[in-house]
Amino acid sequence: MKKATRGRKPFPPGRYPVVIIGSGPGGLQTSYALRRLRVEHAVLSADAGPGGMFLRFPLFQRLISWSKPYAPAARGTRPYAWYDWNSLLADDRTHQALVAEFMDGSSYYPSRVEMARGLAAFVRRARLAARYGCRWEATRKTSDGFTLVTSNGDYTCRALVVAVGMAEPWKPDVPGLELVPHYVRTRAPRTYADQRVVILGKRNSGFEVADALLPWARQIILLSPRPALLSIQSRSTAGVRARYLLPYEDHVLGGGVVALDAATNRVERTGAGYRVFAAGTTRPGEFVFDADAVIAATGFTTPLGDLRALGLATFNQDRLPALTPFWESTTVPGIFFAGTVTQGAIGLKKHGIPSNSGGVGGFRHNARVLARYLAEKHFAVATPRPTLRSEEVVPYLLSEAARAPELWNQRSYLGRVVSVNPGEGIRDEGIIPLAHFVDASGPDAVAIVLETDQRGDHHPAVYVRRGGHVTEHVLSSDPLHNFETPDHRGQLTAVLNGLL
Repeated sequence: MKKATRGRKPFPPGRYPVVIIGSGPGGLQTSYALRRLRVEHAVLSADAGPGGMFLRFPLFQRLISWSKPYAPAARGTRPYAWYDWNSLLADDRTHQALVAEFMDGSSYYPSRVEMARGLAAFVRRARLAARYGCRWEATRKTSDGFTLVTSNGDYTCRALVVAVGMAEPWKPDVPGLELVPHYVRTRAPRTYADQRVVILGKRNSGFEVADALLPWARQIILLSPRPALLSIQSRSTAGVRARYLLPYEDHVLGGGVVALDAATNRVERTGAGYRVFAAGTTRPGEFVFDADAVIAATGFTTPLGDLRALGLATFNQDRLPALTPFWESTTVPGIFFAGTVTQGAIGLKKHGIPSNSGGVGGFRHNARVLARYLAEKHFAVATPRPTLRSEEVVPYLLSEAARAPELWNQRSYLGRVVSVNPGEGIRDEGIIPLAHFVDASGPDAVAIVLETDQRGDHHPAVYVRRGGHVTEHVLSSDPLHNFETPDHRGQLTAVLNGLL
């Protein structure tokens, strides 16, 4: 890998096997994993340093995912990552579980500053490099990859990894909405003192703003066509996280917050304020609100540059790229994504639960899987596939279901796979996206994942491929998440009867 000589930036323009755009957690995790696999690559970033969108968001400091300094698993062990959703993953003990190291104990949700310190320590201790202040300006297809035009010169690569996050403000096409400041322009909370505030949007950013304004605003009205979805209702990270539930409680108890299911038709300026026209959805009716301030908490989109012109397919109102289970563009082979954009790979959504790829806790695992996939598919890097004895398979798979952070952080999306091949024996194939496993051909194999059903019970699910046909088997749940009981061993042994 081309490093900096004294006084010079790393990664000068030129040809690299892989180029990563972005120095947020997704880009950093991918770079770390590729380096461990000895795949040469360059990391380019328009930012002045590592951190990505955590340098700017969330606006009101506290993250929505936990890092528990003291947890049922020892800090620095692999199972501990399930209890620390914000630290990046590492093989070296001195690089692990760094966010918790910088937390002051006032909350198990890290502050933005604590998260930034953890990322900076990861970069420093792992000696990760990036070419900062380098803007990606254009992209061209070549016969064997891509050329990136940047503010520092041209880079060519065989595989491009885009890790730019979903950090570009987005607004729907509503008349007058251009007059309204986006979430990113929200002012200091005290400036909304004694004001009536309308917030357009009832997802995390909308409730984050409402939570910050609770001590100040006279009244807060949250508008969106659909009812607010709470994480404790969806039993997943899809929904408003518990971190921001105080405004919802205020709404439920009839305080000064109103969460209304209504579509905004238009917004007008009225001197120093605004008038919002909306139409009820779950309860029909027309509404007109006069407000001192309106904030568009309408979400973000992916800054894809000119990739659409290369044929990149998108969805979700053009906000996300359409991706394969291995986070490769479905329409432009060779363009991969890392970080929060990997939620563009939908997965199976068992019981309606999506992947956790929109947050660090999930996409850091994706990055490791992606690095291995790139190394094997594009650069002929042989990665270890340890052999197992037949009597080891059942206890190994159940231990993964009980403790593997990949399976817990990415329920129904990532699974541990063991293959059974007469010529090669029984092999641990590693962590693989479940959607790929159920669709791919290959030798007989078994994949185990964690699923959460509609009652909220967590349980292992086992997918068995025999003769090219895949069957699904659900094992029992356990209130203490102990899946290594004699009953579970008996269930899995029966499922795998004849396979091993």
